[in-house]
Amino acid sequence: MEESLIKEKKYSKWIWLLSIVIPIVVAILFTVNLQKLGYDVKPLTFLPPIYATINGITAILLFWAVAAIKKGNKTLHERLIKCCIACSLAFLAMYVAYHMTSIETKYGGEGIWRPIYFFILITHILLSIIIIPFVLFTFVRGISGSYARHKKLARITYPMWLYVAVTGVIVYLMISPYYIG
Repeated sequence: MEESLIKEKKYSKWIWLLSIVIPIVVAILFTVNLQKLGYDVKPLTFLPPIYATINGITAILLFWAVAAIKKGNKTLHERLIKCCIACSLAFLAMYVAYHMTSIETKYGGEGIWRPIYFFILITHILLSIIIIPFVLFTFVRGISGSYARHKKLARITYPMWLYVAVTGVIVYLMISPYYIG
C-alpha cells in the first residue's frame, strides 16, 4: 500500500470521529444558555461581527490558497490552508461562546427576504456540517503527499468551504440589524 494511503487510513477514524462529534457537541452546547441557568455572565454581544469577519477572512484566504497552488507555491498554499482551518476553529469557539451567553436573535426580515435568509442560513448550516470530513480528508491527503487524490477532493471541498465562509458573512449581515444589546 502506498505510504500516503497508509497515512490517510491512519487518520480516517479520527476524521470520521471528529466529523460526528463536533456537530453533536456544538448542537448540545447551542442549547445551553448560561444566563438561563442562573450564571451571572455578560452576553458576548461583541462576538458576531468578529466571527463574521473571520468568515470573510477565511474566504479570502481560501481564494488566495487556490491562487498560490495554481502558481505552484505549495508552501504558501499549505500555510494558507492551515490558517483557514485555524480561522474555522476560532469561528466555532466564538460562535458557541456567543450562543451560550446571549439570548437568541430572531430574524425580523419580511417579504421575499425572509425565505431568502432562511434558505441561505439552512444551506450554510448543513454545509458547515458536511464540510468537516471534506476539509480534514483533503488536508490529510495534501500533507501526506497524495497530491492527485488531494486535488480531486479539493475540487469538491473548495467550493463548499468557500460557500460556507461567504454565506456566514451574508447571514451575519442579514441578521445583524435584529441583534439586541
